[in-house]
This record gives sequence, structure tokens and C-alpha cells, in this order.
Amino acid sequence: MEGEEIPYETEPIFDALDVDLIVKVLAHTALSPFFTFFIPVFYVFQGSRWPDPILVISSSYCIGISIFWFIRWYSLLYRNQGSLLFGPGPLDWGEQIVVVTGGASGIGELIANTLAVRNVTVCVLDVKPIITENYNIVYYKCDVSKWEEVQRVAKEIVTDLGHPTVLINNAGVVQGKKLLDLSPEDVQQTFSVNTLAHFWTLKAFLPEMIKQNAGHIINISSVAGMVGMARMTDYCASKAALISLNESLRYELDHVYKTPSVRTTLVVAGHVLTPLFSTVNLSQSRLYKFFVPSLPPITVAKAVIAALDDRHSQVIYLPLYAHFTPLLPLVPSFVRDFAQWLSGCDNGMDNFVKVSGRRPEEGPVPEISDSTKED
Repeated sequence: MEGEEIPYETEPIFDALDVDLIVKVLAHTALSPFFTFFIPVFYVFQGSRWPDPILVISSSYCIGISIFWFIRWYSLLYRNQGSLLFGPGPLDWGEQIVVVTGGASGIGELIANTLAVRNVTVCVLDVKPIITENYNIVYYKCDVSKWEEVQRVAKEIVTDLGHPTVLINNAGVVQGKKLLDLSPEDVQQTFSVNTLAHFWTLKAFLPEMIKQNAGHIINISSVAGMVGMARMTDYCASKAALISLNESLRYELDHVYKTPSVRTTLVVAGHVLTPLFSTVNLSQSRLYKFFVPSLPPITVAKAVIAALDDRHSQVIYLPLYAHFTPLLPLVPSFVRDFAQWLSGCDNGMDNFVKVSGRRPEEGPVPEISDSTKED
């Protein structure tokens, strides 16, 4: 954790090497239709003729890879009711007004500053101000867990800047306590920030998007919303509710409001290196980091901005292992328990100290002892 000496920090190449990087390279080479197309062509130029086994195998492989990517692409196209021939036009960044909740720190701060560089007007909603040198970031003090405050600030934004075209629901809080140790205030805060705040911001900003049949809503969720973890009952439940909210909202926009051009993107992320989970205890072994890497905030921010550029409704899983979390309820219980043990998620919160979102009655952040930092 922070302040801990890492014995192999003189070899930064190993820090960046993980299964996600390898799969990314393979996706552009051995698993790419463009790349695999040239394999049978190469054998033809080497003198192979149909039905030589090597030509049959390489051609079948290329066709299989192409079918996989076509189905993946068509699924995205179908979800967005798009055309087979024409994609959505480029996004005019200069015309966008983006609202970012929890934008004073962590992922939200990075997204806000990155968008500001693109000449986007960014409205940051947070209980504390964002520290930035970008002139086009406007801060509004707002506790997004309270409908009255969101309603008031929404009216101010419309008066000052106009109707927002993009809403990024990023605010979050975690308690890190066993269920029986959670106070009513803890539970109320978790669901108010992680779940109810999304309802309030949607009620405030979605009507105009529906009216214009344009806009983009991005909800930042977590793999914790798809699996259970010890000392995370409230957090997991709040993120699961957010996942269900996003799915239901998509069908309302498509079939009730008839506004498919109002896009929705759900980001299902694993552990991100932000203050929210800075005191979680994760294994520092190279093998663990290889298969279960933590995400730098820039990775999530880049995914969000790429989703806005794509102008498609979609679900983004980060990192690679997150793609398999929806399958866990379908596997045998002993396989599920093995995956749970392998991830170490049931022990990661053993010595957790809440850093972000502390309420006044909780006092300042206590000093973190060395025992808390140990794995």
C-alpha cells in the first residue's frame, strides 16, 4: 500500500505486464481478422493449394475469428439500433456540457480535467471543490445524495450554462464494515451516494435529453455489484442496484420514451487506485497482480472518454477478469468459492480505514498503522 517499499520497483516493466496487456496485444495480432487473413494468403504464396490441411486450418481459424468479431460488432449495433452502413457522426466536443458527480478527486477529477482540455464545459458536483487550472470547469457545491440540492444545482447549471448533454455519475462511498457493525447512518450514506444519487441526477437532467433525443449517461459501477464480498454488503448491494438501474433505464429509453439516441454506458470496474479504496489489503505477489491487476484511474477515464467518442450504448468491463464475473452464479459452488478465495476479496477489507466521504461525526481520518498496510 501507500508508503510501502516494493522490492522490485527498479523493474517497472514487470509492473505494467499483466494478462490485460497480453490479451490486448493478441486482439491486434493473433485474434485480429485483419492479421489472420494474411496467414492463409501467406501459405498460398508458399505453394499450398486447397485442400491442403494447413490451408484449411488457417482459413477456418480466420473465418472463426471473423465471425466472433462480427457477432460482437453486430450485438453493439443492434443494441443501439444503428445502421449496417452508417455509424453515428463524430461528437462535437465544443458543444457539450458535461456534469460529473464526485468530480473533485479520483476518477471524476481526472475525467473532468481531461474533458476540459478538449474544450468541453464541465460541471463538477461535489461536497468539496475541485483544484484545477482549467477555466472551463465550473464547480457547484452539491451533496448529490440529497434530491433538494441536486434539484437546486440543476436549475443553476441550466441558467448559467444551458442544459447538460452528458451526465457522468461517478460519486461513490464505501464503509468497509461487517453487516452487523454498520450503523443506520452508514447504510443510509452508502445507498444515498451510490444508488439514490443516480436517481436524483437522472430526474434532474434526463428530461431535456429525452426531449432532444440526444445525450449520454455514464454510470460508474463495480464488479462488487456482481459478486458478494465480506465487509462489503452495503457497497455490493448498492452497486448491484446501479447495474439493474442502468439496464432498466436502457429499456425505458428504447421502448417507452422512444429515444434510442440517448445513450447509456455502464462501466463495471475492478479495484481502482483511488483514495476510496487506498487502504484495502491486496496481495502484492507478481502472480496476483498479473491476473488480477488494479486499475490506474487513467484507464477508467480513457474508457469513459472513448465511450463518449463512440456514441454507443454499451457495458464496459475493466480489467479482463471483470468480463467473467457475470458467469460466477452459473458455475458450480466449489468453482465459485475457489475464485473467491483466489481473489482474496473476503480478506481485503480486514483492516480497511475509511478515507473518502467521512461524515462529521466520524471525525478525521485516523492514523493508518503499519499493520493496516500489511497484506
